[in-house]
Amino acid sequence: MPLFMIAKQCAFALCLILLAGVFVAAQAGETVTYKDGNQTLSGFWAHSQCRGMPRATVLVVHQWKGLGQHEKEHADMLAKECYNAFAVDMYGENIRPKTDEEAAKEAGKYKSDPVLARHRMQVALDFVKTQPDVLPGRIAAIGYCFGGMMALELARSGADIGAVVSFHGSLGTQKKAGSGEIKAKIMAHHGDADPYVNAQEVADFEDEMRSAKADWQLLRYADAVHAFTDRGVGTDPSKGVAYNEKADRRSWAYTLDFLQQVF
Repeated sequence: MPLFMIAKQCAFALCLILLAGVFVAAQAGETVTYKDGNQTLSGFWAHSQCRGMPRATVLVVHQWKGLGQHEKEHADMLAKECYNAFAVDMYGENIRPKTDEEAAKEAGKYKSDPVLARHRMQVALDFVKTQPDVLPGRIAAIGYCFGGMMALELARSGADIGAVVSFHGSLGTQKKAGSGEIKAKIMAHHGDADPYVNAQEVADFEDEMRSAKADWQLLRYADAVHAFTDRGVGTDPSKGVAYNEKADRRSWAYTLDFLQQVF
């Protein structure tokens, strides 16, 4: 074989070796159980797919029907971006509402009781801090719909985390944050045509963030309704819930940039 061909192949092999030192093969996360007293919770852990020092970790909080594929996929997406990701179980092992009525009842327990909501979020945060390759000072939380509200409740509790991101989440609360109580930087993604989070709720959220002297931003997406990141709800905005590809793509890109800035 000509010498230049041997050199070319060696250089290619060396490149692959160097790349392997930075990235590991793509892999899905895994189900893990943790406890809140006697209640067993079933979450989903996706390890960072990048080698090296311990990485920032992101809690991912589910929609009102409980931890499902949507949140697991986003946990895996975060792992590919070099974050550890933990999809939280707010309800408990095997509590996965099947109907909207069941979901409304289960979610209502936490939406109407911020103390309970914040406690269950804190349990997830405490669990994450016990895991290897997690830096306690480099943790964020993101959430979808109901989960967005839960992530914001964690921020309102004064939890020592770097960032919170809400995707088409409820913005209201029954226990508003006081001045200086929110330590996390806040990003809220809101569908401008969302019929379930009305203009008054948005205005109240803005007033709360100002009064709390939080570091916050609210991004609004034209023509987007509720659940605009969820492909499983269809694309008919007249129903009030619909996937919006543009809003989904943009909100994810803004979130990754936001997390990079924070960490």
